[in-house]
Amino acid sequence: MRKWVIAAGLGIAAVAAGYWTLRPTGGAASDVAYRTAPIDRGQITAAVRATGTLTPTTTVVVGSMLSGQIVEILADYNSQVKAGQIVARLNSDQIKTRRDAAAADLAQSKADLLVKRAQLDRAKSARIKANSTIKDLEAQRDRTAAQLADAKRTFDRQSELFNRGAGSQQTFDTARTQVDIQTASLASNEAQLASAKAELGGLDADIALAEGQVQSGEALIMSRDAKLSDIMIDLQRTDIRSPVDGVVVQRQVDLGQTVAASLSAPVLFQIAQDLREIDIYANIDEADVGRLKPGQPVTFSVNAYPNRTFEGRVLMVRLGAQTISNVVTYTGVVRVENADMALLPGMTANLQVVTEDRQNALRVANAALRYRPSGVVAGPLAAPTASPAGPGGARNGGRAASALRERIETEIQPTAEQKQVIAAIMQERRTGGREAMAGLSEDERRAAFRAARTEMQAKIAAVLDPERKAKFLAIMQEGRPSAQQAVPGRVYVLDGDQPKAVQVMLGPTDGAYTEIVSGDLKDGTQVIVGGGPRSTATPEQPAGRPAVRGPRLF
Repeated sequence: MRKWVIAAGLGIAAVAAGYWTLRPTGGAASDVAYRTAPIDRGQITAAVRATGTLTPTTTVVVGSMLSGQIVEILADYNSQVKAGQIVARLNSDQIKTRRDAAAADLAQSKADLLVKRAQLDRAKSARIKANSTIKDLEAQRDRTAAQLADAKRTFDRQSELFNRGAGSQQTFDTARTQVDIQTASLASNEAQLASAKAELGGLDADIALAEGQVQSGEALIMSRDAKLSDIMIDLQRTDIRSPVDGVVVQRQVDLGQTVAASLSAPVLFQIAQDLREIDIYANIDEADVGRLKPGQPVTFSVNAYPNRTFEGRVLMVRLGAQTISNVVTYTGVVRVENADMALLPGMTANLQVVTEDRQNALRVANAALRYRPSGVVAGPLAAPTASPAGPGGARNGGRAASALRERIETEIQPTAEQKQVIAAIMQERRTGGREAMAGLSEDERRAAFRAARTEMQAKIAAVLDPERKAKFLAIMQEGRPSAQQAVPGRVYVLDGDQPKAVQVMLGPTDGAYTEIVSGDLKDGTQVIVGGGPRSTATPEQPAGRPAVRGPRLF
């Protein structure tokens, strides 16, 4: 009997222990304590993160203007070259043959020009001689004319004497004969003079013809000399030279390869001018581009040196935008000193651009900006958080959208028609978001999320009237720190055992903390970051009934 009593006691003890271990436990949600964190002072470094590609500051493409076969390569990858240095040679045999033929044609033209100039000189000499002959004939004509005048005077005197009977017939006839002789001589002189002048005209024509031939010969020499110069230029182009001092980063030609330059110059080499200074072309999202200014410090790392941090400065943000899958990005150029030549073109850089650096700033944990007490729906952008694009992003995005919709209905109170349109916009956003995120990388998902969020905000704002639109935009901006201007935010402190909202103005954030620019908060004030009563209403567990926990296993 005693054994049965002992066995029954042990059985009852085992049942009690099992019930205590496996019993369902529950309690009011108010049993959970609030978690708080103090507001303190410290450094806040706001930064823009992006990825980019290392690129030489100046890359010169060396090509060929001629077609031909590569017969010699004098530079290879990583070769240091000087401006004017020959890096490759094309076959020049055909061009040299053309050069010799052109040189022979030029020599022939010069010889022909010498002959034509000699002919011109001879024509000029003949003209001088003919001109002298004309002058002699003119002198003879003048002398004959003088003699004719004297003979006429003698004839007149003899004629007067003969008529008075004082002169003889012979003397009269002799005087008349002299007049006739001198008249004939003068006519002969005039004829000879006319002939000499006609010959002089012919010589002038010969001289003009000879001068024209000389000019034609000179023009032919210039043409053939230009042709020879053009061939010599082509001959020089068979030597491919580096236009700058630098290093060969690409060689796209091999020995014996034939290059064709009929339509465009083929690329033979790419030469980076100076790798001691290198640029990073970074893809900056349109939401961050306004925070970048020339001269801002940049830190980055590359996969080749995972434990090393490099530094640079923002050089510029290019105005030309790129739109890929409705995501707008701008190219930011970062200048980096590469004295040890560790950075190589083409490396991928993970950048962090410091846009704000606040020392001893009054700061609050971002968790406090995201916290909302039970029954108060948190804004969709209560604090800077990661995009709901990672693991579980679809669930987080759905909850954020539901929270935003509930807050719009509670605080903005749109009309029935506006509410219907907003619901359609958000449903479209959820459906299209899942399809758009498929197959994207982490950075692409973040960029796509920001673009879709901005588009959804614009569509909802367009639906609302001006008063409701202002409230909506205030909700969307709530808790979003900016490096350029303060924005409104809200944190909660304990007033007794109840949370109390405190409005603050927020400055830049570093992802974990946000600067408090103004507000009724001081260093050391405890703000709520979590905990407190939670709503337990779920589709499986109606509101008002305590949530049932699983069995206690330890």
